[in-house]
Amino acid sequence: MNITIVKYNAGNTRSVLCALHRLGYEATVSDDPAVLCAADRVVFPGVGEASTAMEYLKKTHLDEVLVALKQPFLGICLGMQLMCSHSEENDTTCLGMFDVPVLKFPPDTGEKIPHMGWNTIETKDDPLFSGLSENRWCYFVHSYYVPLCEETIASTEYASVCFSASLHRDNFWGCQFHPEKSGSVGEQILKNFLEAL
Repeated sequence: MNITIVKYNAGNTRSVLCALHRLGYEATVSDDPAVLCAADRVVFPGVGEASTAMEYLKKTHLDEVLVALKQPFLGICLGMQLMCSHSEENDTTCLGMFDVPVLKFPPDTGEKIPHMGWNTIETKDDPLFSGLSENRWCYFVHSYYVPLCEETIASTEYASVCFSASLHRDNFWGCQFHPEKSGSVGEQILKNFLEAL
């Protein structure tokens, strides 16, 4: 299987590469449109800041390439947020695969921001979550969140906010948590992305 990880100026590519390797898969890291279009699966990782990431995507025209892809596509953390319409992080217009905004956690809940560490996810029926055990703990690191919407397929609560832990529309999936850092649950989710979609 031809798996490509999007190369841009935000990402946790090494963690994703290692997680895929543990599952027996190798991947290419590339920002070449031809390589991305030819891939069987595309992973869009993200650790960083929305406006600088979008600036790079626009400068390289990857913003146009990514939204036009037809194969299964998985955005992770900032990657999922960049797939939304707009982020409050530096007032950033994003890619728009999901017509929903990205909001900042309220500062006055008494909870520590960023939301960092393990939390449970409540999932809907979606092939991305096939075969998961009931003990669905995943690893999060984020200060911004996507509110619940029509495309929400998993949710999590933190700082008195119930938000989208995962999104799905057409060939696009997103995870706010890091499946590559989420132990056996994350490995099952990545395996489903590679084998069940």
